[in-house]
Amino acid sequence: MSHPKFVSFTRNGHSGYGLLAGDGIIDLSARHGTKWPTLREVIADGVLLKLAEEAASLEPDFPASDIRYEIPVPGPEKIICVGVNFPDRNEEYKDGQAAPSNPSLFIRFPRSFTGHDQPLIRPPESPQLDYEGEIVIVIGKGGRRIPEAEALSHIAALSLCNEGTIRDWVRHAKFNVTQGKNFDRTGSIGPWLIPFTHEAQIADIKLETRVNGEVRQSDRTSRMIFSFRKIINYISTFTTLVPGDVIVTGTPTGAGARFDPPIWLKPDDVVEVEADGIGILRNAIADEV
Repeated sequence: MSHPKFVSFTRNGHSGYGLLAGDGIIDLSARHGTKWPTLREVIADGVLLKLAEEAASLEPDFPASDIRYEIPVPGPEKIICVGVNFPDRNEEYKDGQAAPSNPSLFIRFPRSFTGHDQPLIRPPESPQLDYEGEIVIVIGKGGRRIPEAEALSHIAALSLCNEGTIRDWVRHAKFNVTQGKNFDRTGSIGPWLIPFTHEAQIADIKLETRVNGEVRQSDRTSRMIFSFRKIINYISTFTTLVPGDVIVTGTPTGAGARFDPPIWLKPDDVVEVEADGIGILRNAIADEV
């Protein structure tokens, strides 16, 4: 069974959202934009599946080649990223420590991401642009101190992330990685949102990252140190989650920094992040102009 694919896009200078239907786009924003201006409002009202059902008999309004993909949830209140969430990734740190008892977290700003098929931008300050393929969960039902047993009912949708990182800038200071994680358009989210309906969609799926067709990262979500349930429970302990919040859930081993010598991304490289049942997020690399 294929899941509906909700996209946020720009077309002819105007922002919109819709459903991918074959090679075309069903423009939902043209039909519902007054009530739900973006997918964030659609998510907040819990009507993703309703809109997909209503659109099932519609023909595409224009070809997908007409659009520029944007990050699926525009202007989320929070983008929270989980660090070191796969066993082999923890071992990379060679500090002799067992897996931590709580997740490492950091914040990214929306403008540090771009959409599917848009270039990731290598800044002039550093050549050390690296990739990190990850699964994204989007919160649909807000809450505070959400119990693990109820956590999955708070997920509205799934997506993918290339959590692009400027490696030397995450090591500029003693405790924080914020600056190396937030250069404009160094990461991507997309290509679309898949409505979340059942735990089987994320319980044990393969997550893979390829650079120019070569597999660099490959693991399964069943091996995550902190489960999706635990991540939602832990984050919601200290901050209220709201609809449209984006949680980036961690990357497997195999980033470019871990090669000897390191292999950084360079212009014209193409990175693909793929997960079972979600899709393929693809971005080339370009230098900042």
